[in-house]
Amino acid sequence: MRTGLNPDLNRHPGLNRRRFGLGALATATALASAGRPRPAKAAPVRIRVGWVVVPASSAPLVLAKKELLANFGKSYVAEAAHFEGTPPVITALAAGELDIGPLAFSSFALAVQNAHLDDLRVICDEVQDGVPGHGTNQFMVLKDGPIKKVSDLKGKVLATNVEGSAVDIAMRAMLKRSGLEANKDYTIIEAPFPAMRAMLAEKKADLISAVPPFSLDPNLTAIADTLFTQKDAFGITQLTMWTARTGFIQNNRAALVDFLEDVVRAIRWYTDPKNHEEAVAIVAHLNKAPPARMEWAFGPRDQFRDPNGMPNLTALQSNLQLQKQVGLLNEDIDVKKYSDLSMVAEAAKRLG
Repeated sequence: MRTGLNPDLNRHPGLNRRRFGLGALATATALASAGRPRPAKAAPVRIRVGWVVVPASSAPLVLAKKELLANFGKSYVAEAAHFEGTPPVITALAAGELDIGPLAFSSFALAVQNAHLDDLRVICDEVQDGVPGHGTNQFMVLKDGPIKKVSDLKGKVLATNVEGSAVDIAMRAMLKRSGLEANKDYTIIEAPFPAMRAMLAEKKADLISAVPPFSLDPNLTAIADTLFTQKDAFGITQLTMWTARTGFIQNNRAALVDFLEDVVRAIRWYTDPKNHEEAVAIVAHLNKAPPARMEWAFGPRDQFRDPNGMPNLTALQSNLQLQKQVGLLNEDIDVKKYSDLSMVAEAAKRLG
């Protein structure tokens, strides 16, 4: 007589009893565990990112467009920490106080050579200087002053943001080509970028280092001329790039890929001409300046950002070789050994 059960199960009563037994066991287990708390979901990875100046620095820009960050609050949370230049970032990375450090080619070399951060890796582009069709940092003197060529700087005072920064090394390299040595033929003083115009106007410095947005300040260009540029000193420069230590990478690779995916998405948004007005407004807000003063951002007068987040390792290697040639680096550094671009490559691939 048919029982109305699955005929296959009727033919294999042992299997039928086993299935029932497992079902009863699963039900009993579920009931027994109902009163126990479930394991907590892993908290998002905290990522601390350094920055120096906007819009060259990516972190404040990215975090200003949270709606573009699909993975923020899920696999990671990010926060930005400000530095006056890239050399202090080395100390923060070495002390474990920063997870992603923006380093210039010069401070990257110092991190490897002097701080012995052998576990440091380049993971993402930030900004490149001197790329055709884009801007370059400038070194400026008074229009009505006596300095008309590099050799005229002998015996003068030169202002840099931080000794060992990219602009500092470019400045020293340019003067070295003219036979001038730091602290022998000229004096270097440090000043934050926002103070550079006043330093020049008040004749506290004979030459200043000027980067966007300060190099494009009409109050500065009214009184100053460009004596030389970073491109004159180094050609195309991998000006700054994001770096991280291998321990943090190994422990948080998946979250880093998610973060870099959001970063690449945000940078593509900022550099898309159709978003120019809003992008400029964000830069103006971050700099506490009128939008008209920031109109140049993400245009041909601004520096270059790779749309896939890929740093120019060829340029970086050349920058380090020239740094060594002018006596500002003691050893050769193979940048490929100190790079891990697999994460940003995966991130860009996700976005197509």
